[in-house]
Amino acid sequence: MSRRSSGLVGIWAEAQRQQQRQSEAQARYQRDREREQRAQQREVARRQREQRAAYRELREAEARRRTQELDARVAALQGLLVAGCRAPVFRAGALLRAESVEPFAPGRLAEPVRMPDQNAYQAGGGWTAARRAQAQAEARARFERDWHTAQAAEARRQQQLAAYRAEYQRWADARLGEVRRHNAGISEMTAGLRSGDPEATVEYFSAALYASEGWPADLPRQVSAAYDPGARQLVINWELPRYDIVPEVKSVRYLVGADQEKESPRPVTQRRALYREVLAQCLLLVLHDLFAADEFGALESVALNGFVDDHDPATGRRAAIFLGTVMASRSTFTALRLEQVSAVNCLVDGLRGQLSARPDQYAAVRPGRVPEDIGQGVVTHGGGEEPDLYAMDPIAFEELVAELFRAMGMQAVSTQRSHDGGVDVDALDPAPIRGGKIVVQVKRYRNTVPPTAVRDLYGTVQDAGANKGVLVTTSGFGPGSHTFANGKPLELVSGPELVDLLHRHGLRGRLVGGGRPVPAQRTGPADETPAGDHNVLGMGWSGRVALDICVLVCHGGRVLDDDHFVFFNNPRTPDGSVRALIPVAPDKAAVQVSFDALPARADRLVIVAAVDPETNPTADLSGFTDAGIRLLDAEGTPLDRLGVSDGRPGETALVLGSFRRRANGDWEFVAGGKGYGGGLEELIQEYGIEVE
Repeated sequence: MSRRSSGLVGIWAEAQRQQQRQSEAQARYQRDREREQRAQQREVARRQREQRAAYRELREAEARRRTQELDARVAALQGLLVAGCRAPVFRAGALLRAESVEPFAPGRLAEPVRMPDQNAYQAGGGWTAARRAQAQAEARARFERDWHTAQAAEARRQQQLAAYRAEYQRWADARLGEVRRHNAGISEMTAGLRSGDPEATVEYFSAALYASEGWPADLPRQVSAAYDPGARQLVINWELPRYDIVPEVKSVRYLVGADQEKESPRPVTQRRALYREVLAQCLLLVLHDLFAADEFGALESVALNGFVDDHDPATGRRAAIFLGTVMASRSTFTALRLEQVSAVNCLVDGLRGQLSARPDQYAAVRPGRVPEDIGQGVVTHGGGEEPDLYAMDPIAFEELVAELFRAMGMQAVSTQRSHDGGVDVDALDPAPIRGGKIVVQVKRYRNTVPPTAVRDLYGTVQDAGANKGVLVTTSGFGPGSHTFANGKPLELVSGPELVDLLHRHGLRGRLVGGGRPVPAQRTGPADETPAGDHNVLGMGWSGRVALDICVLVCHGGRVLDDDHFVFFNNPRTPDGSVRALIPVAPDKAAVQVSFDALPARADRLVIVAAVDPETNPTADLSGFTDAGIRLLDAEGTPLDRLGVSDGRPGETALVLGSFRRRANGDWEFVAGGKGYGGGLEELIQEYGIEVE
């Protein structure tokens, strides 16, 4: 082989080797990349597993927490009587107030103004005697000027201090006088208690129940009582908790596959049994608190009737439904060892009392002796003749509201009648985080408070830089007020809620008529509506589609009956509480509603819009836009505008919204939005109206 051929072979071999090395390097690189990708995939999978595990643990922990809360709630209910028996015993001395006031604290005013020191006013040097004399004269002039200024400041301080001291003394004297009058009233009450005075006896034992540390704060405290001095017997009706005090849910479990929590319901028999046990414990605890508080030996026996304040299933009206009754003598009751008894057996067998067999269905028992059976008169809410909030002097009413805030642990003063900036009571909640400055407005009205008052309060809150605004009234609030207040730092307290708060904190007050909103009683023809006793709902929208506006008077999601479906062929309900009106511009439809006259069993008023199939057989609600409801008072004054959803293509009926009755009797508006392709016929069938 020639040298040239040998060289070519070497070059070719080297190229082959280089290509081989490149292929091997490429293969190694590819293997490294694949190894790195697999490692990254494994890391991603590991993180995903950890995230899923952490998420699962979080959801399972939340389910366990909810279950533990339910178990703790049940345990607290089961131990209600034992915990109550271990609470401190009430004594009359607890009603006394210390005859002391906060000491006079003038702050910086107590510090005298510092007088200038003449030694600090030294004259500067000078080259000549004349210059030194001039410097001395200037130093003396500065000292005298500063000394006179300080003297004037000290005189002003002493004047301010004297005025502040006089103001403090007036406040302290008034405060001490109030405390001494209160303590004198307590002394008078205890004297009456010793002599068997019925009013004093009822007042004292009602106070004992309201102040009981063994009675849980979330349980109701409503009492009606009378005292029979001949038999030395207290006859008392006491409010018991309702069925919902027992949790409906037994446990909560997290379902991984469905990624949701599953609530296991508490068996009905178990829930009913626990509710009966709670009622029995409550009745025994009331008896315990009464006999334990009897340091004067006023009670020989107690006739106790326990009731719930709810809608009677037989009539639909709100009423006191008695679920338990017992009459116990002191000797029999004090011989019991309450911490070791079975509450139901003790009440029914040991004390021969009655307890509803099905309290969950409000199956009532017949009470034995009731307060009205005693000729001495009945005292409600633990006092004698309580002041009528409607008849109170306005300043006294504002002071009562301020006293309520003080009883709730806040600092509160009623403002001056002028220059108060729209504030009747200034309050300061010392609680951290949620506390702060509160401005309170008080409205002693008989008619519903208009939304304009709520708007004014919101402006006052902003102007004053307050944390919250509270509007307290003797009447109630309409749906427009609740709609405006929703989501804002505002709280609305109606008349019944005010009375309840007063009684819960040992204060007195009532509203003539029972303190609870009741439906208006009609004495004239059904179609007569008293002036000022209704609202007008004016509906407006854009678009030319012809619509029917209808109203359904419902309980829950079902219309009361066909007569309570107001539409073009039935323009009014039988009682006239809802009726269609001829609209006045700018409204395209109008309805008159007397909220207070609606049937007691009605808890919502549903407003719907539907396409008129005869006028627009092919139309839908896509042209129903810019819709709203104007809320007007009886005189036609606009109170609020309630926004509703626009229509959508394919829909021919739409729920605009519903007015819902709150627990305190007020009504609030909840926007709707559910549409129906089958028109009004499909909609009303869902609300229980049969279409032939």
